[in-house]
Amino acid sequence: IGGHWVAYEKPNYMGYQYILGPGEYPEYNTWMGFNNCIRSCQMFPPYRGSYRMRLYNRPDLMGHTMEFMDDCPNVYERFRYRDIYSANVMEGYWIFYEHPNYRGRQYFLRPGEYRACGDWGCHNPMVGSFRRMRTQM
Repeated sequence: IGGHWVAYEKPNYMGYQYILGPGEYPEYNTWMGFNNCIRSCQMFPPYRGSYRMRLYNRPDLMGHTMEFMDDCPNVYERFRYRDIYSANVMEGYWIFYEHPNYRGRQYFLRPGEYRACGDWGCHNPMVGSFRRMRTQM
């Protein structure tokens, strides 16, 4: 109820991330869980501000850059790169997905610089889609 939760498969905010908005989740597969184990979680209050981030096809905020302020169901179609190595989230909370159309592993990004994909919790630089973590109105 209220806000968004980021649940983690392991203690200390490690492992797979599951982003949960307000609502009921009767079974773990309804929230795209790879298993039914949650060992830590964080709550983030509703955000009603602007959204803006820059993506880079090289580590350390280098290479080709593209700025986004809205959702993207297919990164390759818009960015022409399959690998996103770094990001600068300037405003808002964002969710990265491993595959296009908001499928696969999820990664939560809050404002800040992510100089390598490991900074947001993934082991490879593949980002298939992303969306803003918006408050339902």
